Parts: sequence; C-alpha cells; structure tokens
Amino acid sequence: MRLEGKIAIITGAGGGMGAATAKLFAAEGATVVIADLYEDGGRGVATEIAALGGRAEFVSADVTSESDWDRLIATTEERFGRLDILVNNAGISSSAFSDPFDINGWNTIMGINATGVYLGTRAAVPAMRRAGGGSIVNFSSILGFVGSDGGHPAYSASKGAVRLLTKATAVRYGPEHIRANSVHPGFMPPMRSAASGSEQSRERAIAATPLRRTGEPIEVAYGVLFLASDEASFVTGTELVIDGGYIAR
Repeated sequence: MRLEGKIAIITGAGGGMGAATAKLFAAEGATVVIADLYEDGGRGVATEIAALGGRAEFVSADVTSESDWDRLIATTEERFGRLDILVNNAGISSSAFSDPFDINGWNTIMGINATGVYLGTRAAVPAMRRAGGGSIVNFSSILGFVGSDGGHPAYSASKGAVRLLTKATAVRYGPEHIRANSVHPGFMPPMRSAASGSEQSRERAIAATPLRRTGEPIEVAYGVLFLASDEASFVTGTELVIDGGYIAR
C-alpha cells in the first residue's frame, strides 16, 4: 500500500474531491482524520471508510479558526502519535458571491481559501518536525494560473495565493524534510458552496476543455495520492494540473 502507516489530515473531506481523497488514502493504508464543518458529510465519509476496513476519524473544524487548527493537530497527535500528511482541500467557490464588488465576498473567500491554507500550514509544520518530515498538498485551481470573467475575483486571487504560498513553504521547510505541492483541478462537479450551474455554463466549460468533459473527483484524488506518497520524495514546490488540458490552450 502506498500510504501504509501514514497519518493524514484532509480538510473539507465531507464531500467532493476531499471525500474522494480521504477514501483513496484509507484504501492505500493511511489513517485519515477528516476535518470539516459539514458534520453529516464528514461523519458519513468516516463511516464509509470504516465499513470497508479503513481507519478514519471525523473532527469538526473551521479552517479559518486558529484555535480549531491547534485542536485538530493536538487531537491527531494524541490519538495517532504523529502527523505525516496534510491536505488543505477546504474551499469556497467563486459563485458563492455574485457581486464582484462585495467586500464580504472578498474577505470570506480569501479567509477560507487562502488564510485557511496558511493557518493549516502554520499549525502542521511543528507536528511534521516532530515526525521527522511530512508532505503538504494544497488545493489551488486552474484559476490560480489564469483569470476568469465570472464569479467573484477573490477566487482567482485566493488560488493564486495558494500556489505561491506552496512554493514559499517548499523552499522554507525543505531542509526539514517537509515537502509542499499544489494541485490545480479543472472543471469539476460543483462544490457544496457553489450555486447550481446551468446546463449552458456546463457546456461552455466542456467546450473550453480539450478532453471535452468535466473531471471526476477520483481523478484529482489520484494526483493528491502521488504527491502525498513517498513516490514523490523528490517533488516539492511544484504544481500538478489536472484539468483535461484547459490551461494548455
């Protein structure tokens, strides 16, 4: 198994790409701590993993809360003895706020998508030092590379911030055997926070993607698995784009 004996925290794992990643990690031997504010979803994923013989525990956590991060790391170390992997997946979509000039939208999106990743990194690094190293995988987006004329501009700003924060983390903590990489999904099924997309918008997304389809959460999860695993032991500070060719255009 590719993650045998590893202890992993995955934020936003109560649904979507986070849930797919949690289930895959567990199937590959990891003990998974599912961190989410969505309690029903998080507990449900933990129950699914346990039913298949995997090891998972749900912890309610708000990624914008410093005290929640401290509690999450402390709970993980107390329960399992160490932290090897952090996947900063929790996020809010660009369509959560329709007005691009809404300052509350800016603060909310930046707070969850960017500051949440920073707080997670800040909390996890000391634990990874104690473990002798670790792997951080941060969820960015194709909109961390290119702009968009839809949704709130804070989304692109937040995902660009995650991309460069990841590089800064890799450079700073590489000498301590802590790796950091980012994944950049293309068009996927809508996140919980997103407004329901119209069929017209879905068709536009497919037309802009060379593979002419949207992605599936499991396709991203396999990329995260590689970056988190020892197979990627010489991979840090880089981006893995999983977008059906969108930004290659």
